[in-house]
Amino acid sequence: MKISFIYHPHSEYARPVEEYAYNFKQQRGHDIELISLETRDGASTASLYDIVRYPAILVRKDNGELVMEWEGPELPLMDEVAAYIAA
Repeated sequence: MKISFIYHPHSEYARPVEEYAYNFKQQRGHDIELISLETRDGASTASLYDIVRYPAILVRKDNGELVMEWEGPELPLMDEVAAYIAA
């Protein structure tokens, strides 16, 4: 499974997103990819998965299939996200 954050790095949510990703790595031993909406790849990823509220967390299989997503400023608990790693 691949976990990614799609966010604006120059917004008020940048710090909470980056801290969440850092803490997730420290506590769960799994990286969360940070994808900037200010890049072409970030914008196309958001468009591909119909993400309209940011920040967003995507959980995807290795083939790109979307398993779960959370959109908006309210971040899910790390336990909720970590549950998809073992799945």
